[in-house]
Amino acid sequence: MAVSLQTTNKPVIHHEKPANKRRRVVVTGIGLVTALGEDPDVFYNNVLQGISGITEIEKFDTSQLPSKIGAELKSFSPEGFVSSKLAMRADNFMLYLITAGKKALADGGISDEVNGQLDKTRCGIIVGSAMGGLRIFYEWFENMLILSRRPNPFSVPMAGNNMGCAALAIELGWMGPNYIINAACATSNHCILSAAGHITDGITDMMLCGGSDAGVHPIGLAGFASCKALSKRDCDPTKASCPWDTNRDGIVLGDGAGVLLLEELEHAKRRGARIYAEFLGGSSSADAYHLTRPHPDGIVGCIEKALAKAGVAREDVNYINAHAPSTQVGDLIEFAALVRCFGNNMELRINSTKSMTGHLAGATGAVDAIATIKAIQTGWVHPNINLDNPDKAVDMNLLVGSKKERLNIKVALSNSFTLGGQNSSILFAPLHSE
Repeated sequence: MAVSLQTTNKPVIHHEKPANKRRRVVVTGIGLVTALGEDPDVFYNNVLQGISGITEIEKFDTSQLPSKIGAELKSFSPEGFVSSKLAMRADNFMLYLITAGKKALADGGISDEVNGQLDKTRCGIIVGSAMGGLRIFYEWFENMLILSRRPNPFSVPMAGNNMGCAALAIELGWMGPNYIINAACATSNHCILSAAGHITDGITDMMLCGGSDAGVHPIGLAGFASCKALSKRDCDPTKASCPWDTNRDGIVLGDGAGVLLLEELEHAKRRGARIYAEFLGGSSSADAYHLTRPHPDGIVGCIEKALAKAGVAREDVNYINAHAPSTQVGDLIEFAALVRCFGNNMELRINSTKSMTGHLAGATGAVDAIATIKAIQTGWVHPNINLDNPDKAVDMNLLVGSKKERLNIKVALSNSFTLGGQNSSILFAPLHSE
């Protein structure tokens, strides 16, 4: 049977959805635990004054260890932030994480009352750790060597790198994305990038992100020393971390945590939040080259990709908080990459917070980011201390000197790179209306 198909002359109307407005991400709270302070203002005032947090280690016997210095937390207490029961069971990195996380919430105006009004399914936590529960694992193995002793039943749940985020989420009731990223010394930046991505993708409105580590421990010191990564300048701790100086001979480990409260801009405005800065974006990449030696092309590629994704012109970047961990090779390769990316921009100022904080492993990127954010807020960039004999391969016209400097920051870049060639670069700027 033949079937006639009738067509109509009515025009086909395409109902196009309006383009979604880009969700912007801002920083509304910061919290940290460092040897230079646990209050952001105290911390930043100390680094502006060029004070070093590196001292001789006191909390355990270092006589048989190859390194005896670190940015040790001398007077840290979790009281008021962590329950006494959890404080007895948890590893130090968890205590630092929870404390810094709650400080970031308080700084961002998230009281218990405000927290109760949030849509907790749209609030998440991504705070990573490179080394996790070293103290717990160490005690666990010690007990295992004595046949009559049983391991602490809390060894596994209290040592896992993810448990700090989990414990904090349980207490806050936050049910959004909750996981950690371990990218060694680039951990924090990776966590910040992922957290911001959840906000821009519309999955969450608010994220706690950053890193925490407790590497000032016999295992941490012995491990880094054995691969010849640590400075041997035990006789002069405050001078030991000296990025770009000819006398640099390795990193100095530090303990601590840094946590940012990221928030969607309109969400922050509705609740009247103070906005420190806007997170513009960033990038991560891999050199795919060498286990310990970075490749300049990999660093350049990561920075250029970060600029492209954030929509930032390279000439607008006038402040860089460099990774610069005080290593012979790494400092120079990064500096050469910065010159390749930004040319001889005489407005550019470069410094390294690690000259004062030491290297906080998985927490270092978040603490560097907080220093970057405080520079945007205050209009002051901190000095590079211990840069007494600059390496001939660096240009002192680009590096901040021995004193703090005034700078009206347009766009700031914060870098974190690590063993294995895992790179990360993130960008912040003062909040501007579109």
